[in-house]
Amino acid sequence: MSGRRLVVVSNRVPLPTERGPRAGGLAVALADALRPGALWFGWSGRRAARPAATPAETRGEDGVAYATIDLSESEYRLYYSGFSNNVLWPLLHFRLGLVHYRAEEYHAWRAVNDRFAAALAPLLRPDDLIWVHDYHLIPLGEALRARGVGQRIGFFLHTPFPPPEVLRALPRAEQVLAALAAYDLVGFHTEEFRRSFLRAATDILGLAETDGAVGLGGRQARAVAVPIGIDAAGFAAAAAAAATGSELRRLRASLAGRALAIGVDRLDYSKGLPQRLDGFARLLARHPEHRRRVSFLQVAARSREDVAEYRALREALDRIVGGIIGQYSEFDWVPLRYMIRPLRRETLAGFYRAAAMAVVTPLRDGMNLVAKEYVAAQDPADPGVLILSRFAGAAAELGAALLVNPYDPDEIAEAMHAALTMRHAERQARHRELAAAVFSATAERFCGQFLAALAAGG
Repeated sequence: MSGRRLVVVSNRVPLPTERGPRAGGLAVALADALRPGALWFGWSGRRAARPAATPAETRGEDGVAYATIDLSESEYRLYYSGFSNNVLWPLLHFRLGLVHYRAEEYHAWRAVNDRFAAALAPLLRPDDLIWVHDYHLIPLGEALRARGVGQRIGFFLHTPFPPPEVLRALPRAEQVLAALAAYDLVGFHTEEFRRSFLRAATDILGLAETDGAVGLGGRQARAVAVPIGIDAAGFAAAAAAAATGSELRRLRASLAGRALAIGVDRLDYSKGLPQRLDGFARLLARHPEHRRRVSFLQVAARSREDVAEYRALREALDRIVGGIIGQYSEFDWVPLRYMIRPLRRETLAGFYRAAAMAVVTPLRDGMNLVAKEYVAAQDPADPGVLILSRFAGAAAELGAALLVNPYDPDEIAEAMHAALTMRHAERQARHRELAAAVFSATAERFCGQFLAALAAGG
């Protein structure tokens, strides 16, 4: 980057006072890029009756500057809960039946992005590299350009990108695509998502593609596929350290020698949780030899409880969990443990290391770092087995996992059976291949590749 300042923009900014053992997402993925002198700008997470026009600024012990603005109640309801999460999120995950479009929410989405741009533009320096993240802020580059910002601006989408046949269902699809074309570089996790974007730009907007770039308004937007990763070595070390910790000792004692299966997700309809738990129930029904020999721990941290679909999902999962426990429990064994609060990363690292299998079966996912964390956490001498949805972005790199169709509970059940009965030599061979991918495509490489490509054009 030749000394150029990095400016990261995201919907939500995790301030240093909020970061800690549960930190995840961008705070972890961008740790290598956010070096002293960088600026991180976005929403504070607070709602205010009269949000200030100028951002609040602070500097962390890491030398990174943080600038945040508040949202009003109506902005939160229309921009965040509304268009971002009632329209874009389901559409980008191919769930058209859950799209609830209202024009006022679209206009609020654009207006909040304009307010972000108005607050950010005065903070920028002439040689900054600006890196905008995720679907909430798709129009931000366009809004910055309208204010005369000429610096290199990159955008990264952390969700899937649907093909044009699906994207056409989005009202205002043309305007959303045109906003993406205002960036110099647009990043996706997989080659499939990159191709879908280029197809949409040509099919829906009628733009010409040249060497992976599309032009609009005199500017070329180049599309790249750069898979996000984790700090694999650091996570492996945390897992090894947690292997002797008190929490894992408590877990092992409660298992009484039984195998542990684990699933860790945000409570979201894209994660395939009902189908996964149905698959576990079918494992117990079709392979009774596993009863009393395996316990499934599903962590599903609550999220977006102000959205009706999420409340309905939680109620449905409560019924499914109760049914499985009621049907299969013994007086000294409960087949399924279900938690709706998050666990610390260090705790999860130890639990991953102890688990005979991880079941990561989203219906559609941009990447899914749980799969990579599970691989990194394993003891190479006695590794567990990863069961992975073929519709997760991670499947493009982790082909040595047991890949399943997440819509098919029977296929999930048989994959669980295969994992629990897999020979030691096969487990080791699969893990070696998975680990090679996870330890090479790290978070550091993700940041380095994207920022090098962004800087290269200017």
